[in-house]
Amino acid sequence: MQFTEEELREQISKLEGWKLEQEVVVRKYMFNEYMKGIAFVDEVAAISEAFDHHPHITIDYKTVILRLSAKEESGLGALDFRQAHEFNEAFEKNR
Repeated sequence: MQFTEEELREQISKLEGWKLEQEVVVRKYMFNEYMKGIAFVDEVAAISEAFDHHPHITIDYKTVILRLSAKEESGLGALDFRQAHEFNEAFEKNR
């Protein structure tokens, strides 16, 4: 299900740290150790496989940036926000 602009704003307000940039939701995660960020990326990969929906991942030393988009679905939808929520839970376990 694709969200309207208003629904997107409502959904993003429920997700800590995420922001909407055009048709992509983005979050920057900061870690105090490089290997904690790498462990987080491993968990993100497992979550992504389970969803069969994969984010763009940027690793910059102790910073991991995730970007979710649903170009093949013509817009962001519920799947993206459920997945972002799971990424946030994984972050809490890996900080």
